[in-house]
Amino acid sequence: MNSITSSKMITVALVAMMLLAARPAVQAETRWTINPETNAIVMDAAANAGHHDHIEMSGQRAAIVYYWGIDDAGRYYCEYHHVFPLLRMIPNNTHAFFPYRHTTNVAQMIKADGKTPDWKAVQVEIDGTLKVTEKADNLELSRVNFPSTTKQAIFEMFAVKNTSDKPVKLDVPDYKYTWESDPARGVKGSYVMDMELVNGGKTVLEPGDTRYFYLVMQAYEKNEAAERRIQPGTIAFPAEYAARMDLFKQLSDNLILDTPDEVINTEFRFAKLRASESIIATKGGLMHAPGGESYYAALWCNDQCEYVNPFFPFTGYDIGVKSAYDCYMQYSRFMNPEYEPIPSSIIAEGDDIWNGAGDRGDAAMTAYGASRYCLECADKKVAEDIWPLIEWCLEYCRLKQNAQGVVESDHDELEGRFEDGDANLCTSTLYYDALQSASYLAKELGKSGKMVRGYRRQAKQMRRNICNFFEANVGGYDTYRYYDGNDTLRSWICMPLVVGIFDRADATLDALFESELYTGEGLLTQMGEETYWDRSTLYAFRGAYYAGKGGYITPKVSAYSHRRLLEDHVPYPIEAWPEGRQRHLSAESGLYCRIFTEGMFGIRPIGFRSFTMKPSFPDEWNQISLKKVRAFGGDFDISCERKGKRIITIITNNNTGQVKVYNKRQGKVFRVNV
Repeated sequence: MNSITSSKMITVALVAMMLLAARPAVQAETRWTINPETNAIVMDAAANAGHHDHIEMSGQRAAIVYYWGIDDAGRYYCEYHHVFPLLRMIPNNTHAFFPYRHTTNVAQMIKADGKTPDWKAVQVEIDGTLKVTEKADNLELSRVNFPSTTKQAIFEMFAVKNTSDKPVKLDVPDYKYTWESDPARGVKGSYVMDMELVNGGKTVLEPGDTRYFYLVMQAYEKNEAAERRIQPGTIAFPAEYAARMDLFKQLSDNLILDTPDEVINTEFRFAKLRASESIIATKGGLMHAPGGESYYAALWCNDQCEYVNPFFPFTGYDIGVKSAYDCYMQYSRFMNPEYEPIPSSIIAEGDDIWNGAGDRGDAAMTAYGASRYCLECADKKVAEDIWPLIEWCLEYCRLKQNAQGVVESDHDELEGRFEDGDANLCTSTLYYDALQSASYLAKELGKSGKMVRGYRRQAKQMRRNICNFFEANVGGYDTYRYYDGNDTLRSWICMPLVVGIFDRADATLDALFESELYTGEGLLTQMGEETYWDRSTLYAFRGAYYAGKGGYITPKVSAYSHRRLLEDHVPYPIEAWPEGRQRHLSAESGLYCRIFTEGMFGIRPIGFRSFTMKPSFPDEWNQISLKKVRAFGGDFDISCERKGKRIITIITNNNTGQVKVYNKRQGKVFRVNV
């Protein structure tokens, strides 16, 4: 280890900072402001000395988590945790990517008039990149951190400006660092981590002038042909930066949420980026990656099949839409005539599987997400390709019903972290919704009327079975038990609301949000525990809107959004605590966006070109809109305006200019044909 670059060991000080950053604050503090002109959030660094955080960013071949902070003296520091998902390690399991960690600080290498400037942080900005502004004497240093969108590399761009009225002798030394991994550890032998500073050297910086230089951090196979490696001196750094910002702009300019709450609007925009950026171009196809320094080049029935895949058609983001298709086709390989469970996870670029928790209700998760995705894509060929998987998963669930007619599974998606019985509420509600979607999809595909009616009949019966089996008084609330024998409130009792079962909506919302289950961080997984997972909170928010409780739930959604966007750990929804250090797993960001598409606007696909709506928003809000919706084969805007007890919904086709107007009482479900 030298003074500039660490080995793969983390320093003791940074470990302590990371652990502190992972802990939820006792009293939240607003640290950031929104800059609507740049779609960014901005922090006054000088006012936040002693603050530290971590943020993940991803590209198609590399990801990075920046553990950054401002120390008590006002100086910026950062530890870089690189992830290279396509450089596989041995054993080639779920976590077998090539990692590299270091604390390279280029600012400490710079000399100005022969001295090392004492840089003090001025501002931190997040706009799809991590930008830091520092000052020392009469110099201003700007850094921009981001992963390449397509290359196996991470970049840091620097600019030093002379803000004085005198020339400054600037010296940025040449810097190159190379590290090789143990060849016995790599699937393809030794991997090389290269860091090189580009455009350094000595210069006289005249007043007002700026000098630009760049740090390239890349990894590759040692035996890889030289022409396939990145040549740092040939990189067009402004183009790489533009590609990163173009991705954020493309996502910002489609599926635009506009409400009177600017925090919600901004968090929605950031969540679209996190949900969409983390897609790895593997040999098995495009694979959406949860991330978190753990989960890459692999697929899961919950994170991808259930959570994020049904969101992508709304965005029109081609790579996201294609990644969902590739995911379902990967799972199609595991259909079998014996109806043995499909794997919970497909790992190692598609070369292997993980099924360590047994059947988690994976078939229900997959059928639920795949059927909605196919309807939203409005592509008959795509739907025909995926239909066999949907049909197989539904039949698997039918065969897994117990004597009371609900679906049994070994666990739920929390994989035994909490008791889940032989049959849990999540699996059966997802199956119920999948049966409904499958009936709509079967009709679009020209399947027999008998099949369509059969799925609808099964859905009605499953709804009755869910109510008969799971309805219970738990903790004094007439809500749902999560499994037979469950006598403690659980956050996943929100699931009936998500799929349109509202018989116990009021009592269930009270159980979720008026009990000690609800905290400043969201919902605890189980009453009396300290563990929370954002995913169940995000589902509960969505279910509350879908139940028509927009006025009730919006203050809580607003507070949650403020917490995630402008307080201690920003700017995305997180996975869990204490497990995982509140990692920015990407599928949770997809679930955040679905609070609004399927909750606040109440969009439920019923055909390739049709959906139902049930808008729900506070009485204090006069209007909400969702612009540039790209699902259902269209490009259209949705505007909902309050007129007394009625809501006027206007659908505008952005291609033809056609306008459709729906005047409905609040809480009324109505059909829209695009």
